[in-house]
Amino acid sequence: MITANTAVSAYHLARDAAAPQQSGGAQLARQFEAAMASTDSAAIAAMSGTGDTHVLVQSIAEAQLALEAAVAIRDKVVEAYQEILRMPV
Repeated sequence: MITANTAVSAYHLARDAAAPQQSGGAQLARQFEAAMASTDSAAIAAMSGTGDTHVLVQSIAEAQLALEAAVAIRDKVVEAYQEILRMPV
């Protein structure tokens, strides 16, 4: 017979076993945000005359690569989602 105590303890064991694992997506998002913030600060410094234009060009290039990577990842996620929607149930 299942009692409330056994059901609760089984739930807690199952919840820990089925907990989602951290993916690299959050880390990639933080890196993308850092690249954009770095570009913003380099642009502000260059416009105010306190920054180096070479640093600005380099940070813009890094931001462009980060944006292209983010768009490619987004496209793959959307493509996978559309593929799942096409699956017969």
